[in-house]
Amino acid sequence: SGRRYFRIHGEPTVVGVKGTDVKENEAFISHSRHFRDCGLPVPEVLAVSDDGMDYLVSDLGDRSLFGMRDDMDLLEKTMRMLARFHYTGSEGIDYSVCFPVAVFDRCAVMWDLNYFKYSFLNTSGVPYMEPLLEADFVKLAKAVEDRSLGEGGVFMLRDFQSRNVMVKDGEVYFIDFQGGRRGPASYDLASFLWQAKAGFTPRQRDRLIEAYADEANRYISVDPDLLKREVREMALIRTLQVLGAYGLRGKFERKPHFLQSIPMALANLKSLLEEGIGDYPYLKELL
Repeated sequence: SGRRYFRIHGEPTVVGVKGTDVKENEAFISHSRHFRDCGLPVPEVLAVSDDGMDYLVSDLGDRSLFGMRDDMDLLEKTMRMLARFHYTGSEGIDYSVCFPVAVFDRCAVMWDLNYFKYSFLNTSGVPYMEPLLEADFVKLAKAVEDRSLGEGGVFMLRDFQSRNVMVKDGEVYFIDFQGGRRGPASYDLASFLWQAKAGFTPRQRDRLIEAYADEANRYISVDPDLLKREVREMALIRTLQVLGAYGLRGKFERKPHFLQSIPMALANLKSLLEEGIGDYPYLKELL
């Protein structure tokens, strides 16, 4: 988005945020205050302007988990903390302030899938049968909605990746959850484990899913093997969504960072196809 961030030096150093949408700001501020009340590690909201467009948060430093991806202990700690966010943080959260929607329903999933279709696929030169692709998209979107609205639905951070985990004094802190909504826990796992530039191996992914499942079993019954299958399905949606973003930001807006990420996202897609993406025959053929 067009948000701008400023480090403001003093005692203590704080981060100032100039937002572009008051509803988006309200979502972040509300969620952050709720998570802190739950004892979860997020920035503290220190002050909000009268018009709600600007706010101050505590400064969590300069080190993100992205630069420490070889530290498996830290990665496992992050997975366990994610489970706490899902099953402690979801209790009592105000979904009415979620931005831009409260639930990752079939409509929201279709936005992501169409993002891929229009911003990436249509620029690739690959011909396709739109009715057949749409049928598989609808089936996939319904499967996600069923999980979002069912017992497996939690507060989904939405853009959960290693760049959005800060590391300070050996502890992890989560940021950038203003787009969160009710959805499948497996989506956040997929976002993290299939981040294009993170480069996690299948063995690392399995180990981290198992760490998450072990922690989540403190709250609900989780079958690690079933969770791994669900994460792969969510990884398919997430990978298509980020390819749409890379297409828009890279191919249309010519931003090099996004163009550089396309080959890595395609490599993720290839590994997902090799593992199996479920009963979506035309989508599989097209990919």
